[in-house]
Amino acid sequence: MKEGGKVSKTLDLLGFFCPIPIHETKAAISSLSVQLESDTTWVLEVVCDDPETLRDIPTLCDRMGVNLLEVVENSGEYVFFISNTSDNRLKGAGQDE
Repeated sequence: MKEGGKVSKTLDLLGFFCPIPIHETKAAISSLSVQLESDTTWVLEVVCDDPETLRDIPTLCDRMGVNLLEVVENSGEYVFFISNTSDNRLKGAGQDE
């Protein structure tokens, strides 16, 4: 993750298919929103291999009012970085410079 951002929680959902990745991601977003103070920035990293998540997770983020910072695809695995902020310092999370 680039400097300025830190992953608060990682969900490893490899091997799970719809609806599990969406259900678990929604639960994690809700949990982070409740656990951390409202002015605390959090970043959720979701790792999965269900291609449906490429459509479903962005939709979930829109509906929950959180920001999808980045999606990284590598050999059929997808890593989503989701945050409660649109801070540009967090963009590019998970990529090496």
